[in-house]
Amino acid sequence: MKIKTVAVLGAGAVGSYVIWGLSRREDIRLGVIAEGERAERMKKGCMINGVTYHPEVWTPQEARGTDLLIVALKYGALPGAMDSIRTITGENTTVMSLMNGVDSEELISAEIGSEHVLHSLIKVASHKEGNGYCFNPETTIGIIFGELSAPYQSECVQAIEDLFKDTGLHYRSTEHIREEMWSKFRLNVCNNLPQAVLGVGIGCYQDSVHMKHISNGLRQELEAIAAAKGIDISKADASSSHGSAVPPSARYSTLQDLDAGRHTEIDMFSGALIRMGKELGIPTPYNEYTYHIIKAIEEKNDGKFDYSKDDGDVTCAK
Repeated sequence: MKIKTVAVLGAGAVGSYVIWGLSRREDIRLGVIAEGERAERMKKGCMINGVTYHPEVWTPQEARGTDLLIVALKYGALPGAMDSIRTITGENTTVMSLMNGVDSEELISAEIGSEHVLHSLIKVASHKEGNGYCFNPETTIGIIFGELSAPYQSECVQAIEDLFKDTGLHYRSTEHIREEMWSKFRLNVCNNLPQAVLGVGIGCYQDSVHMKHISNGLRQELEAIAAAKGIDISKADASSSHGSAVPPSARYSTLQDLDAGRHTEIDMFSGALIRMGKELGIPTPYNEYTYHIIKAIEEKNDGKFDYSKDDGDVTCAK
């Protein structure tokens, strides 16, 4: 098995890391999936770390049967992309989902069959600057992938390793991919969400016992659900590595979304945990509150609570 064509669905913060690395391969065809006005924009190139890259731009129909499809979308965009994923996936197509959360593979498998899906995750601190994306290649942990069961060093895993080799991408395969995914999920839920509600940098977890308490509450609920599913997150702890130190002022993706007035991926984080908790009979009060307060902040950003245009004088009783 040799990968000769790679399609990237979603050329944002995560997709840019893949494009940056695979653009160095001269023996493959690399394309991004786009149609209409977005396709015209993509044909002008992708700005990554100050350099403009020019992957091919394909419609889903043109990408039909590609060897590897990398899905790098925001969670909310996944349902609307399922038609494209179905169109692109051919008999021998492998799909890797580098989305946050722990259920995108399940959702994609329901559409195209689990035999096409290789479980994976990515750890990259990429952020938008101007018209492009930036990240530090040296401190990026990179892409982690693997089979759910033996044989772990499958033909598919070996093909992905061969593809990523000598590209600058950081990567590794693992026999504990489900545990690795839940380990990252835990990090996102416990560190991403409380700071987003407060609207401050991650130093809050060190400087406030109250913020630490909230983070720990979210963590305990997540770990209880993982244990009920038979997932031992500690199996990922020994193999997980860390990038460069993050300054106390750092704002993770959920807060970045709120800062920019965008909707977040809270449905993929606390929303998914609430659903799983109900299925398993495990209470999730910390996640339920966090889910609803972030949803309310999104509504505020949407202007739902702008009462400045109310007509007439309002007299408040004292």
